[in-house]
Amino acid sequence: MKLIFLMAFSIVASQSSQKPEAQEHSMHAARAQMNERGERGMGFSQTATTHHFFLKSNGGAIQVEANDSADTTNRDHIRMHLTHIAKAFQRGDFDIPMFVHDTVPPGVPEMKSRRKHIHYSVEQTPNGGRVTISTTDNKALAAIHRFLRFQIEEHQTGDATEIR
Repeated sequence: MKLIFLMAFSIVASQSSQKPEAQEHSMHAARAQMNERGERGMGFSQTATTHHFFLKSNGGAIQVEANDSADTTNRDHIRMHLTHIAKAFQRGDFDIPMFVHDTVPPGVPEMKSRRKHIHYSVEQTPNGGRVTISTTDNKALAAIHRFLRFQIEEHQTGDATEIR
């Protein structure tokens, strides 16, 4: 009986030690696929740019920058994309993030239904731009924060997930 238990324990321990590598490979492949869809959906390099997502007491912000200040091609594509996204989100159109992430991001259904309570504005930054999302509606605010937290996790930005 002890021998069977030890053999079973050895097999489980062996399999569990292999799982993190398999999971890491799977996560890496999923991220690469997301980046490929991102390049098609957003129109700029995902590796030559950096995304940031900020949670604020009245909403938040999506900021994208070209990593190289001389990279005017990606900078200009970022600015076009963010202008397009702000207008699309205002209409309740979240097709691009759903395409990029291959799922409906958390918060999107509520952001669609509460769109009249949400305001999107775009501003340029030296290397890209920012979409500021604001609301005075508590349901919309909670949805915006869920959406931004999902983006932080998916893009692995390391941005704060608490309100600042």
